[in-house]
Amino acid sequence: MKGIKKLIFLSLLVSIGLALSIIESMMPVPFIAPGAKLGLSNMVILITLVIFGFKEALTVGILKSIIFTLATGSISSLFYSLSGSILSCLIMYIIYNKFSEIFSLIGVSIFGAVAHNTAQVLVASLMMNNFKIFSYLPILLLTSLFTGYFVGLASIYITKNLKKTF
Repeated sequence: MKGIKKLIFLSLLVSIGLALSIIESMMPVPFIAPGAKLGLSNMVILITLVIFGFKEALTVGILKSIIFTLATGSISSLFYSLSGSILSCLIMYIIYNKFSEIFSLIGVSIFGAVAHNTAQVLVASLMMNNFKIFSYLPILLLTSLFTGYFVGLASIYITKNLKKTF
C-alpha cells in the first residue's frame, strides 16, 4: 500500500505543478524583466525533493515539463522548461544534501532559481545562436533572489506538514 500511496501522491504533485505552470503562464508579471516568472511550479519540485528524494523530484519535474508542453502546444517551451527543471533539480539536490547545515530551504530554492534561469538563458542562446542573450542573465538572477526566497519560504511551511504524512 505504501507504494500505491506514494505513486498517487507523486501524480498529484505532477498535477499541481502543471496547474501552477499553466496559471503562471497566464499571469502578466509587471516586471522590469520580461519573461520572468514567479517559479511557483518549482515549489512542487523542491517539496518532492525534500519528501521523497532526487529521483522522484527529477521525475516530477520532467513529467510536468512534458505535460505542460502537451497542454499548451508550445514545443519551444519544452526545451526551456526541461533544461531549467533538470539543472535546478540537480543543483537543489546537491545543496540540500551537502550544505543543508548552511542553507535552509530558502537558500536551496534560491540556488535552484538561479540554476533554472541560467539553464534557460543558455538554451535560448543556443537556439537563437546568439550569446549576447547572456547580458540579460544578471536581471534574471536578481529576480531569482526574490522568487527563490518566496518559493523556499512556502516550501518550508508545506514540507513541515507533509513530513508528518510520510
